[in-house]
Amino acid sequence: MRRDKSAPSVVVGIDGSRSALDTSLWAVDEAVSRDIPLRLVYAIDPDPTSDNHSAAHDLATAEIAIRHAVSAVESTDKPVKVEVEILQERPTRALRQASRWAAMICVGSIGLKHSSHGRIGSTAAALANSAHCPVAVVHRHNPPVGKPGWVVAEVCESPTSDGVLRRAVDEARLRHAPLRVLTTWQSRYTDVHDNRAVADGNRLARARLDRRLAEWKARHPDLDVEAVAVHGSMVNYLAKNAESIQLLVVAHDRTHGIGELVGPPCCSTLRDGNCSVLICEPQNVL
Repeated sequence: MRRDKSAPSVVVGIDGSRSALDTSLWAVDEAVSRDIPLRLVYAIDPDPTSDNHSAAHDLATAEIAIRHAVSAVESTDKPVKVEVEILQERPTRALRQASRWAAMICVGSIGLKHSSHGRIGSTAAALANSAHCPVAVVHRHNPPVGKPGWVVAEVCESPTSDGVLRRAVDEARLRHAPLRVLTTWQSRYTDVHDNRAVADGNRLARARLDRRLAEWKARHPDLDVEAVAVHGSMVNYLAKNAESIQLLVVAHDRTHGIGELVGPPCCSTLRDGNCSVLICEPQNVL
């Protein structure tokens, strides 16, 4: 079914991979919670040298992939409206264009044409840096057994952190999950390697963050929210707690860049721990 492209939807990039199917399932709740359609998009990369037979084969492949994704979504029995579109366009360009109106773009971390050797697929990496809306890079979709994994929000003093925190709260409530709000700090002093100095620094950073979270805790008393302070980079924290985290929410303009999350070793840590990444929209569209 085709639709008005300017109407909001949760868009999923489909390419026939297992990762794309997992992403479709992950995105269902995002669409249901907003009461908007789930739009499955397959972009056939144009090849000017292909003949009619090759073009027909590409179209048939796309239709099969879309059909499998629709069946997977329908098997959830959740009240989601599914729309599909097959385009003759480069995948990254097609999804970047869709991001102008989408509520969220969801892509698998590893596409059909990419290996999993420590990096996410090129389409996911490009969209993470250039989309106009939030981008979810889904590593795997395994509904939790028992207690749900944490949603972790990385915040700093940047104005965009308010948007990150707001979106992380929404995601944690959607998933009935604990929220861990993480801030990192750097020391300018030589006593950085002193355990007591680091503990004191963590305590001060956590106290500042707790004051910032007070309003959110009052607004959502049923939400399990904790402040976390880490000296240096958050990568070690993610590695230590990977099995407990289901979603990492970060700003588009995060200090260490998106590249830190899409390349080794961080990407491998997130993938192995079954943790997806949600990159918030650029500041100018918040």
